[in-house]
Amino acid sequence: MNSVSTTLASKVTLVAFDVDGVMTDGKITYTSSGEETKSFDIRDGLGIKLLSQAGIKVAIITGRHSPMVKQRALDLGVDDVIQGREDKLCALRELADQQGLGLDAIAYMGDDLPDLSAISSAGLGACPADATNEVKSAADWTASSNGGHGAVREFVEALLVAQGKWRHVIESFSA
Repeated sequence: MNSVSTTLASKVTLVAFDVDGVMTDGKITYTSSGEETKSFDIRDGLGIKLLSQAGIKVAIITGRHSPMVKQRALDLGVDDVIQGREDKLCALRELADQQGLGLDAIAYMGDDLPDLSAISSAGLGACPADATNEVKSAADWTASSNGGHGAVREFVEALLVAQGKWRHVIESFSA
């Protein structure tokens, strides 16, 4: 597993995730009746729950509107869901202001050009392995897994290891 800088990780109290290409594989499927479907990785979901259990707030910022995102956030206990925002940095700044945080206290994980400014401005920028080259160049950390295939979980583990919280997480499951 790639390690996260302990210096950058130490300040993080909130992690914001893009959806398509990060929490999903980026594919949008339509049923014959025109309904949109998305698939989410169950390991990524547990990772998000582990962040919350470790005292780190979680947010979702996505450029599209989707009832599946709202449902997934509800399932995972994520209260801060910002949909329909193409300007991810503006949304990230608004979220920071609402939470009383500086951008240096926020990690952001995205995969494509609309995420570039948020990744560059966040205290810790992350991306999946299949992110665009520009995003990979701007990110502080890159997963070895692709979006929708465990990249979120991988980032969560690396962040919690860097913050010294991973051992406690493991102990909570082995007790």
